[in-house]
Amino acid sequence: MRTEFDVIVIGMGVGGEEVAGRTADAGLDVLAVERQLIGGECPYWGCIPSKMMLRAAHVLAEARRVPDLAGSVKVEPDWSPVAQRIREQATDSWDDIVAVQRHESKGSVVVKGEASFTSPTEIEVDGGGYSARRGIVIATGTSPAIPPIEGLSEVEFWTNREAIETKEVPSSLVVVGGGAVGAELAQVFARFGASVTIVEMVDHLLPPEEPESGEALAAALRSEGVDVRTGVVATRVERVSDGVTVYLSDGSSAAGEKLLVATGRTLNLASLNLAAAGLDPEARWVEVDEHMRVTDGIWAVGDITGKALFTHAAVYQGRIAAADILDQEHEPADYRALPRVTFTDPEVAGVGLTEKDARAQGVRVQTGTGKTSSSARGWLHGPGAEHGVTKLVADADEGILVGASTVGPAAGEVLGLLLLAVKERTPIAHLRELIYPYPTFTRGIEDALQDLDL
Repeated sequence: MRTEFDVIVIGMGVGGEEVAGRTADAGLDVLAVERQLIGGECPYWGCIPSKMMLRAAHVLAEARRVPDLAGSVKVEPDWSPVAQRIREQATDSWDDIVAVQRHESKGSVVVKGEASFTSPTEIEVDGGGYSARRGIVIATGTSPAIPPIEGLSEVEFWTNREAIETKEVPSSLVVVGGGAVGAELAQVFARFGASVTIVEMVDHLLPPEEPESGEALAAALRSEGVDVRTGVVATRVERVSDGVTVYLSDGSSAAGEKLLVATGRTLNLASLNLAAAGLDPEARWVEVDEHMRVTDGIWAVGDITGKALFTHAAVYQGRIAAADILDQEHEPADYRALPRVTFTDPEVAGVGLTEKDARAQGVRVQTGTGKTSSSARGWLHGPGAEHGVTKLVADADEGILVGASTVGPAAGEVLGLLLLAVKERTPIAHLRELIYPYPTFTRGIEDALQDLDL
């Protein structure tokens, strides 16, 4: 096999795939290196299978709402169709042959193995050496972060991967970590019959989001029987005959048949031998400029850039990196309107700065809020909309939104208007002049705009 290529992509998650696909389509000679599955976390253990699980769980919840809205129904959860759909439709039983063939059909060479730099233009993969004429792209992503909790190494526990792959629903589950992954999976298993406890060290769920959003989600989960404990830390884990016990900083404990650790992600950089490429091996992440350049001849995209742990961010960065490699005209990266969606029920969506972050940046902040349940659509929707809230974060001096969040049914879709408003710096006066369709969830934005004291 040839050993010299125009471009080498290390890590073929969604960001790496974007770069490899675009540069290969443009006629470059591409080497794609991946140590696990082409496509990475999103299609096999993240976005796609988890949303299949959530879709199934939300159908159960809607069925249980029938007595309040339309009659009567008997609901009997069955996990087997979910597990089967994940295996057969989402992951091909965790086989990436289709993805490999897709890249090979473009002319790329795909190599499976662990890559490490031997110089700024050369890498080694399981003993084989390869060099890049034009550049190397680092896109190695992240893995589940395992916190240093006493006793954790002595018990069996799930990360998101084991949770996605499970063929059975446990009778009870303790989730350490109340971020997006922990909250989504907690709701899934609770709706399929598990007794679930969430432990989050911050004082509200979804720490990167507005406190109001986290509190609204906690209220929704508690209404379904989930035990949500915030502001407490897991200090010790102990194996017991029927599962695990997690001891907490407030003196209480939580017990479950299974333990899910969902405390964030850690960067996959340790094995790359970054020093050989002239990069700092101790850096928290790989620093990039607005064109995804690390140095002359090295680019990076995705989680490892420290910008955002989202599929859509990695694809966005991959598009920019590919254009830069190809010397194509392109807009530099702009993260002011980076969207975030947690696909619980209700959905939690946000874009731009939170109130806390805006104040930390010196913005003279004004906020406005509106309740989903008080809008006509929320009232009509009934069960499932009662915990929703929209919050707008405005720069009072500029008269524009710098951030926004919304909680409720289809919040991720409602976010589209707010995303555009933040990105384009639309004057709040213009947003107030829009004719919001009635009755829609989008009208919750209008309520929040009226609450803004601007």
